[in-house]
Amino acid sequence: MTRILLAPDKFKGSATAVEVAEALARGLLRVRPDLDVVSMPVADGGDGTVDAAVSSGLTRIPVATTGPTGLPVTTAYARHGTAAIVELADACGLLRLPHDRPAPLTASSRGVGTVIAAAIDAGCTELVVGIGGSASSDGGAGMLSALGAVLRDGDGNEVPDGGGSLHRIASIDVSALRARLAGVRLTIACDVDNPLLGPDGAAAVYAPQKGASPEDVRRIEDGLRHWADVVARTTGEELRDAPGAGAAGGVGFGGLALLGATLSPGADLVLDLVGLPAALQDADLVVTGEGSLDEQSLRGKVPARIARLAAAAGVPVLVACGRSQLSAAQLDAAGITGVLALVDREPDLQRCLTEAPTLLEDVGAEIASSLRVVHP
Repeated sequence: MTRILLAPDKFKGSATAVEVAEALARGLLRVRPDLDVVSMPVADGGDGTVDAAVSSGLTRIPVATTGPTGLPVTTAYARHGTAAIVELADACGLLRLPHDRPAPLTASSRGVGTVIAAAIDAGCTELVVGIGGSASSDGGAGMLSALGAVLRDGDGNEVPDGGGSLHRIASIDVSALRARLAGVRLTIACDVDNPLLGPDGAAAVYAPQKGASPEDVRRIEDGLRHWADVVARTTGEELRDAPGAGAAGGVGFGGLALLGATLSPGADLVLDLVGLPAALQDADLVVTGEGSLDEQSLRGKVPARIARLAAAAGVPVLVACGRSQLSAAQLDAAGITGVLALVDREPDLQRCLTEAPTLLEDVGAEIASSLRVVHP
């Protein structure tokens, strides 16, 4: 029996990874009900990471926390034994902004810290934290506060959340933080290597994407620089230039400098977690995908990672996507056998966005109809 492994990422704003896999499976089985279709939705550390972990067999543990603007939200982490997978995006990321209104100076990473604390307090000692999709530029200060750090100004008052307040921090009391993190190993799933500061840093590159004006960017940059100075005085270690320190508005920096975290590519962590390398050994074809297949996809995103693993296993790879901006030479170099883009089948871009699952079902049917060509 021909086995098709479906391992897509989300189509951002159109369909979750689970919905993409389900749609492709419906199309495949509509044409070829004899196929052995294995669905393994994946993620890269952003939204959908916990869902991918739960789909692989981990248990979803609900947690009450706060979104980026402090409003209450309910999220979850995924658990197996003493290991936990935490997702920033669903706790306090961009998708949690009320009415999609950005708050570049006041948005906080506190919500993900609350989830990390809940997992640790429940007995988890090995945590993977996906930090994609951040709404804040606070250097991880909110996350650290939720874990027990106390940030005070020169008068001894606690400093409010948000990147716009970082310049007020005069001292950090990390005693409770260190007590909570004792015996805990924390890995941050991070797919960027930006430093904290400068033209490639958190403020210059990512704050505008979170609604920051040029004046806001300057204020955030100055605040992050001041924050880095205070952290260096507290720890005796300088990590502002570490690759990935600028990830998620500086959450990468906070994790490295005060949580003792290590940074690792998010896609690789999730693919290993769901068992994709082993699943490839029994597959005749793997279908992955994401909303936009472009040069960023080649820099550690899910399709490129899967293509690399599939090539090693001798399995052909198809990529379903909303659109593709890669040349034939780039696809060949990445080990991608073929691409099926929605915009090549439906020229109405709005329909591609709003009706992605329906169109993806047709893509699945198209793949099933051409299986003899793809894999004799």
